Amino acid sequence: MAIRSRRFEEARLEAGSNLELFWWVFMRVSGVVLVFLLLGHMWMNAILIDLNKIDYDYVAKRLSQTTWKLYDWLILALGLLHGANGLRYVLDDWVQNPARRFWTKVVVYGLIGFLFAYGSLSLFNHDFGVK
Repeated sequence: MAIRSRRFEEARLEAGSNLELFWWVFMRVSGVVLVFLLLGHMWMNAILIDLNKIDYDYVAKRLSQTTWKLYDWLILALGLLHGANGLRYVLDDWVQNPARRFWTKVVVYGLIGFLFAYGSLSLFNHDFGVK
C-alpha cells in the first residue's frame, strides 16, 4: 500500500520495504525535477520564441541536436515513470481483488512500456532532415 506520511522519518517507519521507501522518495524528487524541466521547456518554446514561429522546421532543427533530444527524453521518462508510480498507488487502493489488480497492472505497465519505447524510438531514430 501507499505510504501516507509527509516526512521522511515517518515514511521510513511506515514503509514495508526499502523499495517502497525508494518510490516514496522518487515521487517527491521526480515531481520537483519535472516542474523545473517543464517550466524550462515552456520558457524556451513559449517565451523566448514567438509561438507563431514554431513549426516543423523549428522543431526539426531543435531535435537534430543531441542535447535537446536528451532533455525531451528526460521529460518523457520521468513523466511516464512518475505517472506509472502514481497509478500504482491508485490501483493498490481501489482494486481490491488481487488477481484483477495483477492483470490491471500488467496491462497498464505494458501500455506505459510501449509508450516509452515508441516515444524513445521516435525521438532518437527520426531523421529530421536537417543538414
